[in-house]
Amino acid sequence: MIEIGVDIGGTFTDVVCRAADQPLRVMKVPTTRADPSRAVLEAVRQLKDQWDIEPADVARFVHGTTVATNAVLERKGPKTGLLTTAGFKDILEIGRQMRQTMYAAVLEPEVPGYLAPGAFRHEIGERVAFDGEIVRPLNEQDVRDAAASLVEAGVEGIAICFLFSFVNPAHERRAAEIIREEYPDVALSLSCEVDPAFREYERTVVTTFDAYIKPVIDRYLANLEQGLGQAGVPAPLQIMQSRGGIATSEVARQRPVRLFLSGPAAGVVGAQMVGQSAGITDLISVDIGGTSSDIALIRAGEPLIRPEGHVAGYNIRVPMVDVNAIGSGGGSIAWIDTAGGLRVGPHSAGSEPGPACYDRGGEEATVTDASIVLGYLDPDYFAGGTLKLRPELSFRVIEEKVAKPLGLSVEDAALGIHRVVNTQMTEGIRLVSIRQGYDPRDFALLPLGGAGGIHAAALADELGITRILIARHPGVLSATGLLSAVVEHETSLAFPQRVDELSLDDVRAALGELDERCGGLMRKERVPPEDVEIRYFADVCFVGQSHYLEVPFTPGEDAAEQLRDGFRAAHRRVFGHAADAPTQVVNLRAIHRAGGDTITDEAADAAGGEARKGTRRIIVQGHEGHLEAAIYDRERLAPGTTLAGPAILEQADTTTVVPPGWSIRILDGGNVLLTRDGAQG
Repeated sequence: MIEIGVDIGGTFTDVVCRAADQPLRVMKVPTTRADPSRAVLEAVRQLKDQWDIEPADVARFVHGTTVATNAVLERKGPKTGLLTTAGFKDILEIGRQMRQTMYAAVLEPEVPGYLAPGAFRHEIGERVAFDGEIVRPLNEQDVRDAAASLVEAGVEGIAICFLFSFVNPAHERRAAEIIREEYPDVALSLSCEVDPAFREYERTVVTTFDAYIKPVIDRYLANLEQGLGQAGVPAPLQIMQSRGGIATSEVARQRPVRLFLSGPAAGVVGAQMVGQSAGITDLISVDIGGTSSDIALIRAGEPLIRPEGHVAGYNIRVPMVDVNAIGSGGGSIAWIDTAGGLRVGPHSAGSEPGPACYDRGGEEATVTDASIVLGYLDPDYFAGGTLKLRPELSFRVIEEKVAKPLGLSVEDAALGIHRVVNTQMTEGIRLVSIRQGYDPRDFALLPLGGAGGIHAAALADELGITRILIARHPGVLSATGLLSAVVEHETSLAFPQRVDELSLDDVRAALGELDERCGGLMRKERVPPEDVEIRYFADVCFVGQSHYLEVPFTPGEDAAEQLRDGFRAAHRRVFGHAADAPTQVVNLRAIHRAGGDTITDEAADAAGGEARKGTRRIIVQGHEGHLEAAIYDRERLAPGTTLAGPAILEQADTTTVVPPGWSIRILDGGNVLLTRDGAQG
């Protein structure tokens, strides 16, 4: 069986092919920003030329997409309407009183009012009480008039968010029936389906985002499916979701808001898989690409999941892998601020025009240009030799843009660029570790992405981390992670009950409803019920507390004790304390999952021949002058091999820099473990 994983990045689209009893095969093609599906289809066309694979033999095709995130970042979604209970149409504009920039000289809106401007927000006569009782029947004529007005204005998606619909969804469902009867082509998002939980503003935001991106996702996936069909690929299209599980394209279109951070989630799944194969369950993954770095923490073999994500500066209440994305990558631009200080990012040269050394018109100094000056990259072997770099352009642009303005040598300026960007990344790592109550020194660092191996040792030294685990194909680990992800679906509902008054019968009834909804999604995935693993979680808080934490539990006789003790332990870990006070359940959640495996690439053996390719002079922070580093062909290093830094491991998809003081050991399966001298690992 042939399986294909495709992940779209800012610079390259990564492709991984897995076939029985054969080594993993990897491919990189330039990302087509105007239409990302073109790069995916181009990779399919190259299957025959590069790997002698017929598209008709592909049995599984899994894709990580950035389309949902980009639609929000670039505000390229279509016109969207919003129907609310009478008196509540401005909730999207009002938001919460909490603001991130309280003391900015110029205040910018921190609510996504642009999703559905005032003219596209309509009030509907209806009212449901907090206990689900219908206080005012639905005014169906209001629904018809609002839909007609919105469609005439060119709206493509409509969000329906009525008060207390998470307790009684009858009015939302009836409004949707009316609109579908008259306007079947309009995309609809109902809050009782997207986010059936209390907090009106958060529920309105996530439902409106769902309606905003639904037409975009539908067109993209439809075009991709059509293109794959025309190319002769019979496999159904599967999509990575924000929680790190995959779903068929059909199901993903129904809940597109769950596709935010699809690509970064795949990278975390890949890191989880590599850690399992190496027997290391506590990891911090750092995915360093061309435009950004995505940082996540994996504890006891499981990635941390947060109940809401942050996209384009907005909180979106969708469970996501806890990824901290910062604007620091290989293409990040170095610049001098008005105070004469060196800054790096968040602006990026991307792939068009790219760093100056690409010789595609780039005229700004980037992190990749600094890596060239410091000797870390071989200009003739970048991306496996598919892109020849011009180091003289890197020297020139760093001299003009950074070195001369700061009165530094070109080498010191390049080292300064690396020190700044590494500091930004270490701060990002502290946010996902120390902020969550974890000491990063207790974890191994797992770099991935095209630039991960270049910065890994510097980041580890800054944080006191003594082990670095490097996958066999770190540059395409996100695409590899797609092939090892589970099929997963999550549903939730509001369940406001005090823990000390918990009714086990009510809990089981609510979980039964959630199981039925998840089971329906799994049936669409054609997953046999006996293959499904079920997990239950509750959002719990102290009575009167405004925010909650997720606690796993099983619906047995000791459920209340599980929830109380689990919440207090989580509260103590995150906030450093836990009061002996009454607790309350807010929401219940069911997660159904099936499949998934660990890809170890055991079919691949080290190629024969001499692994050492020569030496190269490099510059490393903390060491005077140039160092002579041994250069090794990563693919030729056999399991059991031990080496010492300074060294550079080169392979087609990435480069790993090993400074002095670090030891190298090749593990079974081809992974590499770097250990700080004097530490055990």
